Amino acid sequence: MILARLALAAVLLVAGVGHFVAADEFLAQVPPWMPAPQAVVAVSGLMELVLGLALILARQRYLPVVGWIVAAFFVVVFPGNIWQFIEGRSAFGLDSDAARLIRLFMQPVLVVWALLATGAWSAWRGRSNSAQSP
Repeated sequence: MILARLALAAVLLVAGVGHFVAADEFLAQVPPWMPAPQAVVAVSGLMELVLGLALILARQRYLPVVGWIVAAFFVVVFPGNIWQFIEGRSAFGLDSDAARLIRLFMQPVLVVWALLATGAWSAWRGRSNSAQSP
């Protein structure tokens, strides 16, 4: 599980840095109804950096909470991926509808990855099982 967690941290850290060195790619995912698109890109990049570091630095007892927060982050940014697909915006080498559609199916994988790699899912299942026991 530690390797899965560190790999996810690496993904978040690389993506977070990418928000600042390739901001135009990330702007393609910001829906037009969002205010201040450059700020959205910067804040989401900063969040990815913070979450990536949290996956590395959090003590074991806090990892489930970090996992839920990372999973929630992946859910919150999902509308940008949907918008990119609907509008046919090319970014990150996603230059076809098929590639953008496949990317949509990767978002749930990231959510599950966050929950499993941090023990968040196990902790929740353990707590709900103990609540049912007499």
